[in-house]
Amino acid sequence: MATQRCDGCDRRTRIGGGIGDFWTFEGGSTEGMDLELADGSEFFLCFDCIEQLPDDRDATPEDVDALADRAEE
Repeated sequence: MATQRCDGCDRRTRIGGGIGDFWTFEGGSTEGMDLELADGSEFFLCFDCIEQLPDDRDATPEDVDALADRAEE
């Protein structure tokens, strides 16, 4: 199973597919995805963090930083 840390909350997040699943034949869904924001910056976020991004405007790197601040509390 391959994992990657979420750029928002720093939680290890499962990434479905890839060579890790090839050898173990382990199933399961992906728990996050890479996002490219309107300014061109890229982040890997878990689905819980993606849900916390603003709906009424384009998300910014500052919004991702705010996710990290909330995770530390």
